[in-house]
Amino acid sequence: MALVCAVNVSAQVTPWTEGAFTTGKYRNVFVDMGYQPAEVDAKLKEVFNDVFRGPNKVYFEVGDSMGYVSDIKNNDARTEGMSYGMMVAVQFGEKDIFDRLWRWSKKYMQHQSGDRVGYFAWSCKTDGTHNAEGAASDGELYFITALIFASNRWGDDTGINYKAEARRILDCIQPRKNVFLIDPTTKLITFTPDGFGQRFTDPSYHIPAFYEVWAKWGDDGRSEHWMECARKSREFLHKCINDKTGLNPDMCQYDGSEMQMPRFPGRQQRQQGAPRRNGVNNFRYDSWRVPMNIALDYEWSCVDGEWQRQYGEKIQNFFYSQGIDTFLDQYRTDGSLPEGDEILGAGGFRKLRHSIGLVATTAAASVMCSHEKSKEFVDALWNARHVPFEDGYFDAYYDGLLRLFAFMHLSGNYRIITK
Repeated sequence: MALVCAVNVSAQVTPWTEGAFTTGKYRNVFVDMGYQPAEVDAKLKEVFNDVFRGPNKVYFEVGDSMGYVSDIKNNDARTEGMSYGMMVAVQFGEKDIFDRLWRWSKKYMQHQSGDRVGYFAWSCKTDGTHNAEGAASDGELYFITALIFASNRWGDDTGINYKAEARRILDCIQPRKNVFLIDPTTKLITFTPDGFGQRFTDPSYHIPAFYEVWAKWGDDGRSEHWMECARKSREFLHKCINDKTGLNPDMCQYDGSEMQMPRFPGRQQRQQGAPRRNGVNNFRYDSWRVPMNIALDYEWSCVDGEWQRQYGEKIQNFFYSQGIDTFLDQYRTDGSLPEGDEILGAGGFRKLRHSIGLVATTAAASVMCSHEKSKEFVDALWNARHVPFEDGYFDAYYDGLLRLFAFMHLSGNYRIITK
């Protein structure tokens, strides 16, 4: 792997040709771009504390042994946040936080019997009461990977058998009674593992390198299957991303095309007078994660490196054209702005913003980029203040977690945890 650690912060960086699965190496983009190692370490700690220990934290401990991550603005705990919290905790070596989150998830979220056995209720009240019974597939994706990393990092004899818990989920997500996490025909992750959500997918759920982790350390006898899932996921990302803007839809068909179901009308239905209905074919909140997820696959695997480097620069070029400090957080995939009900509301507001969560993920894409614009995205993230907007809107949860993940990526601290 060729690395550049130049003092000249305007210098272009040499693209990677191999990922960390092969090299065991990670790039500290902040340092490469002129920031001092000590200040990077301090900033990473500060951002971690904002999420887990500061006045606007989203992590809360319960009794002596449990804890949860809450989407504050919606007053619930979600498998997204719980599994994200576990991934962050294992990356930072925070075993107590990890174990607390897993115990809460297993006790309150995971179904222990019935058709959904092994799956997790995607939203719960903070007392553990279910708001919904069904799963959101990205939660299982992160739970499995975080548990495997915990097994590799801490072993399985310190109070929780992490590998056994990961194996149980891996076994439960196999197709049964017409319920499956991974569509058996396309090998792509479902939006939700149920009769409705199994018919389409969410581009932000596609993290091919996670399947490689399962193949290497899942020990479930399905290594070839998981490697095939990784390959299919990469192929899918090529199809669902707009070739000119780099933007992807919120949800889409398995072939990468727009949603066509009556609940989610596509272009043809709209031409016939149907409303856009929630703008599901637009780039919006879930979509923000895609640049960061592709960056992770580039860092860890790099088997699709040439396309990923082109993608990284393409999406940064689009947002740069919208203004590095002014680009908005929702667009149609052709780059035009959504209107009316197309704009997805959050926290009681329906408004387009320059959101720090998207500032974070577009900056994380700099890991893949060689053009000089990438430093401006990194600087924008470094200098961004995570504070309430003038109208009072503030998202400590989603914006905060994406900000933290981006700092992990750009400091070289989002790593494959091996035995």
